[in-house]
Amino acid sequence: MITVIDLKIGNINSVSRALKYIGIEHILSSNPVDIDKAEKLIFPGVGSFAEAMKRMRNQGLDSALKQAVLSRKVPILGICLGMQLFASIGEEGGKTEGLDFIKARVAYHRASGLGFRLPHIGWNEVEHNDLEIFDSVPEKSCFYFVHSYEFIPEEQIETGHTNYGVDFVSFVKKNNIIGTQFHLEKSQGVGLKVLSNFCEDKF
Repeated sequence: MITVIDLKIGNINSVSRALKYIGIEHILSSNPVDIDKAEKLIFPGVGSFAEAMKRMRNQGLDSALKQAVLSRKVPILGICLGMQLFASIGEEGGKTEGLDFIKARVAYHRASGLGFRLPHIGWNEVEHNDLEIFDSVPEKSCFYFVHSYEFIPEEQIETGHTNYGVDFVSFVKKNNIIGTQFHLEKSQGVGLKVLSNFCEDKF
């Protein structure tokens, strides 16, 4: 069973609707027991890094996720804030320790210093380097973004990139840990295909 982590931040129902549309059975939960039972995890989110980490710690979700992802190697897909929470440190809402799945930091997007408007909202190309999870998705396909912070890896991992004033990391993969800065559930056919590929073990 796929468990979609529900921190009550953002529109989790849009992810659920996307999964239903492609015929994927799943549950929405913030219960550590469901994390322990999950065969795969999807971690969507919109909102503050600091607030999300606070909610996870209050519910014991951070420990449950670390056990599942790092010890049992359960595949996890983070979307937008969900991906950012994989980092070691986030600066949104005050400097806050993240899940530390990937040695990385999340900082205010560098495009702000070049006169680009933040949040970065809209459709942009993703250079995905033909990574397996993008099977049947053409290189430089456009996906939908809504964010003001960027994920900056500090270790060697697989990445995809997008240009918004500067080239920034919009996709990450480290073993069973996968993240997209773009919203798969809002990216129409290409987003649904990536979501489907994850659910079908194409990563």
